[in-house]
Amino acid sequence: MSLWTEIQDIEYKLYYLNAGGIKTRVLEAGTGDPLILLHGTGGHIEAYGRNFKGLSEKFRVICIDMLGHGYTDKPDRPYGIDAYSDHLLEVIKALDLEKVFLSGESLGGWAAAWFAAEHPQYVKAMVLNTPGNVNSDPKIMKGLRESTIKAVIEANYENVKTRLEWLMYDKSQVTDELINVRYKIYTQPEYQKAVYNIVYLQEPEARKKYIWDPSWCSKIKSPTLLAWTDNDPTASVEQAKPIQDMIPGSELTVIKNAGHWPQWEQVEEFNNVLTNFLLQPVK
Repeated sequence: MSLWTEIQDIEYKLYYLNAGGIKTRVLEAGTGDPLILLHGTGGHIEAYGRNFKGLSEKFRVICIDMLGHGYTDKPDRPYGIDAYSDHLLEVIKALDLEKVFLSGESLGGWAAAWFAAEHPQYVKAMVLNTPGNVNSDPKIMKGLRESTIKAVIEANYENVKTRLEWLMYDKSQVTDELINVRYKIYTQPEYQKAVYNIVYLQEPEARKKYIWDPSWCSKIKSPTLLAWTDNDPTASVEQAKPIQDMIPGSELTVIKNAGHWPQWEQVEEFNNVLTNFLLQPVK
């Protein structure tokens, strides 16, 4: 099934907006309360291509290429979590939104949590999907940094495929189309430069400022669900517990038979997890 045939029978729009001077690519569908989806390191809106049809039945789904990623502008500066948060704020302002649901995967989950701590007035509820920076394991960080750079600087079918397979429990879920979409993004001349800014957070010194900590996590006021998996290559379910303790009132669920991209591997369950949590009655 093609990424685009997944949504060919629903009304959607692909467009660019000016988010504080950053030309930002956006895919949108649905008419409910706004739900903003944020991808991971080296990702792009197609990472949620399988989720739009289901989620757009309940939400106004808004997926963006984050700062420096996909076809969004790539200013030449290191991308810290505060930079991603600032860009998200500008997107929300550009769309004239008052309150949103948030869900982010990996880097996107980390950025969503930071945003919710800094700007709690904008967030109704959020789901953090296999969020990044949970254990700051130097070996994992080094591997992610090197594999991302290799996939971009030495872009070819096999290198991009290897980078995508790392995300999946079921490697067969890495389709030729997904590889080709990412290959085309990675071979943009400006992306070849931006990749070093994108992997900035895989340096131990760079991420110290943004490490998960009660000092900022305690500022999160919105209902929050941690959506983990049983085969996440970056962190175990046990390592989710300290994050859950840091975020007031947060909940934890585990999606089975998935790696770092449960939204791709377990589409129906992922959509149900998001929908049921975000639309539950206020406690």
